[in-house]
Amino acid sequence: MTGLIIKAISGFYYVEAEGTVYECKARGVFRKKGESPAVGDRAVILPQPDGTARVEEILPRRNYLVRPPLANLDRLFIVSSLSDPSPSTLIIDKITAVAVSKGIEPVVVFTKSDLADAQPYLDIYRRTGIKALSCSIGSDSGIQELMELISGKVSAFTGNTGVGKSSLLNTLFPELELATSEISRKLGRGRHTTRHSELFRIGGGYVADTPGFSTVDIERYEMIRKDDIAGCFPEFSDHIGECQFTGCSHTVEKGCAVLQAVRDGIIPKSRHNSYCRMYDEVKNIPEWANSR
Repeated sequence: MTGLIIKAISGFYYVEAEGTVYECKARGVFRKKGESPAVGDRAVILPQPDGTARVEEILPRRNYLVRPPLANLDRLFIVSSLSDPSPSTLIIDKITAVAVSKGIEPVVVFTKSDLADAQPYLDIYRRTGIKALSCSIGSDSGIQELMELISGKVSAFTGNTGVGKSSLLNTLFPELELATSEISRKLGRGRHTTRHSELFRIGGGYVADTPGFSTVDIERYEMIRKDDIAGCFPEFSDHIGECQFTGCSHTVEKGCAVLQAVRDGIIPKSRHNSYCRMYDEVKNIPEWANSR
């Protein structure tokens, strides 16, 4: 039968199939091929007489993140706080670009909207066609919109320490309190103690709870080739084909339609700055290293 891998821990895979969750081991052929099933994979399993099952085949993936290993995501929620710490548009833009490159829809979520104005940041991302919203823990602001975006989808949340990702998830889904330690009376928050990736069926969809899923992991393990970066900025698409010269890097060239769109205020300047930073970081990396 075919099912969904909802948890992976210590070589065991838990597959939801036909209303039952089966504890599975993977066939040895996966190790020989250097492959591993991942949370989010659609898998063919073979039930065993003892009530367990064996993973026989991994169906083709739509996308895959290396760390933490997650497959077939529909949406990636990029959580950034508006204050303490302040947003880094470069980090946000790097993660949205990775999501677009993988065929995952990015959604930017700004927390702590009670401490700072989210509108300037919302304007940036909404102008690019990327969904963006703000919310505040302890109020209903943005929560309903988030729930609607989660419904019917397989999603994951990423964000660095201090941005309020765990608090946001626990506000959305109180049952995820199981994944945090006892609330500190002094700090007023819990310490994330997840040691494995798992999909929870909540909010009309599946949400991944992952160990330390920070934007640093995505930056480190998901590299985009220099020639592909422009295609990961959706707002560039209407202008790339209009450049005066072929092979335009869209960084400094005369006759570049992307640069003209930045000057005209069509493309947000912060987004183009991030693009240039990303391009500079990989432009001298040889092609063989990019393909590892």
